[in-house]
Amino acid sequence: MRSVAILVAAGRGTRAGEGQPKQWRPLLGRPVLAHTLDAFAALPEVDHILLVLHPDDMDLAAPLVGPRVSVVAGGATRDASVRAALESLAGSDTARVLIHDGARPLVGAALIRRLLAALDHGPAAAPALAVTDALWRGAGRMVAGTVDRAGLYRAQTPQAFHFPAILAAHRAHPGGALDDVQVARAAGLDVQIVEGEEDNLKLTFPGDFARAEMLLKGRRMDIRTGNGFDVHAFGPGDHVWLCGVKIPHGQGLVGHSDADVGMHALTDAIYGALAAGDIGRHFPPSDMQWKGAASHIFLAHAGGLARARGYRLTNCDVTLLCERPKIAPHAEAMRAALAAILGIEVDRVSVKATTTERLGFTGREEGIAAIATATLVQS
Repeated sequence: MRSVAILVAAGRGTRAGEGQPKQWRPLLGRPVLAHTLDAFAALPEVDHILLVLHPDDMDLAAPLVGPRVSVVAGGATRDASVRAALESLAGSDTARVLIHDGARPLVGAALIRRLLAALDHGPAAAPALAVTDALWRGAGRMVAGTVDRAGLYRAQTPQAFHFPAILAAHRAHPGGALDDVQVARAAGLDVQIVEGEEDNLKLTFPGDFARAEMLLKGRRMDIRTGNGFDVHAFGPGDHVWLCGVKIPHGQGLVGHSDADVGMHALTDAIYGALAAGDIGRHFPPSDMQWKGAASHIFLAHAGGLARARGYRLTNCDVTLLCERPKIAPHAEAMRAALAAILGIEVDRVSVKATTTERLGFTGREEGIAAIATATLVQS
């Protein structure tokens, strides 16, 4: 049973302000219509998507067209555009159509599936939300009366129909309908009300774009967590570098670089969150240019890579495992050093320490280990 989504996007959208028609304006770096298309393309229940465009916009659609997506020219009015799309499907094996505003990019998969399921029980279904606010009549910017809201709904799209029925209804309609439900009812079709979605807003005014971006970001939030672990043995020396702080000590830590075990663990935690390998991949120990290198180079690289990929570091936590030196007196300086390297607030950085109760190599003071965790959120 072939289902086709018709995305109506032939209007000029003058209420949205100056600039391109609203369906072509950028929303998180992509045209509004591309986001709307994605919502339907993600569903295997939708066999084909038909874009209804203004004749002047055909070139803009080229990046969107594919095996499941085609284009038809719209008319001078919305109902004329829908009629053109329906006529282009006449004679095909299309059984069901979903007619949707191209400027509603936040339609959810669950809503689309509810509508298709409703067509198992009738020829038409449409989403709506019950009116909950008080309603007034106005005159000259003054309240002139109230309206009973009982039984009133805010209509949305997509509106779903058995294809032969809605094609016949449009052919019989004189034109000027507000939406396809009006066309269907004029033809005597029963239309079921399906629960709509608050987020399924139609971009109409300039302020709607900011709201849509915020909602899309919330849906797309990508949170990643990575862990890092590192160990360095004690050797000759009179100090150790830990989390960017030089601490006097009777021994040093042995390593290819400055052996800052805490910073190495945190660097690997960030690389891990990015699925980008570890320090050895980016700074091979076989490369002598990193011999004795300061570890802030590695950490700054990891932080920069996260930013370049569109992530921000929301928090990180480093735990140092050692008997000595004592970490508590230096923990705040360590937090400040790590925060400065990563370009984040100090209150997003934690540094703490624990002993292993004299057990293992750290308990025998043969070296220091560090565990780190980092959380990245898509910017």
